[in-house]
Amino acid sequence: MRGFAYVIAVLAAVGIMIGIVSFPSQRMPSTLEEGALGVSAEPVAASPELMAKAGTLTLAVPTMHCEFACFPRVKKTLEETNGIQSVELATQKEEGVLDNRQVIVNYDAGFDLNAALVSLVEEGFADSNVVQ
Repeated sequence: MRGFAYVIAVLAAVGIMIGIVSFPSQRMPSTLEEGALGVSAEPVAASPELMAKAGTLTLAVPTMHCEFACFPRVKKTLEETNGIQSVELATQKEEGVLDNRQVIVNYDAGFDLNAALVSLVEEGFADSNVVQ
């Protein structure tokens, strides 16, 4: 009985390999290729949107999935942008669950909002936008 199962497994593996080799152009895009996450692989050039006064704004980051891995990446990416003082995770309804995918950004005068949004897209957080 065990030998019969091995024969079936080998036939299935061969069938899968033939299927993969037969259709090489129908592969999934990687995170850096055209179509992945809805982002173009080409460099993004944005016109600067400089803030005249220091202030606070809220950014929605819909592709941020957890507060233990994703939020630290968002925070680090934004804090590397010139003019940002601090980045905090918005208040969550339940501790340990990311149910409000927003961050609160405190910035200085001269902060370039478009540069911050482009850096989030380049880090893999597409569709990030200003809430208020």
